Amino acid sequence: MALIEDLAEKLAFDCMQAQKEIGPAADRLYQEVAAHIGTSSPSLEEAFLTACRLHMAALRGDEFLARRIKALKDAG
Repeated sequence: MALIEDLAEKLAFDCMQAQKEIGPAADRLYQEVAAHIGTSSPSLEEAFLTACRLHMAALRGDEFLARRIKALKDAG
C-alpha cells in the first residue's frame, strides 16, 4: 500500500533530520518513534524502520564514498 510507504518515508525523513540536527543525544530517536507508532500500527512501524535503515545506510555509504575518494586523490 503506497500510503504506508509515503507516511513512513515522510516520518523517517523528518526523524533523520532531527537526529542530524540534535546530534548524538538523539541517535536512537528513531527507535523511540518506532515504539510509539507500533502501538497503534505495526505495519507503519515496520515501514518506518525500513525507511530509517535505508536513510542510515545511504548516509554511511555517502560518508564512506567521500572518505575513499579523498584517500584516492591524496594517494595519487
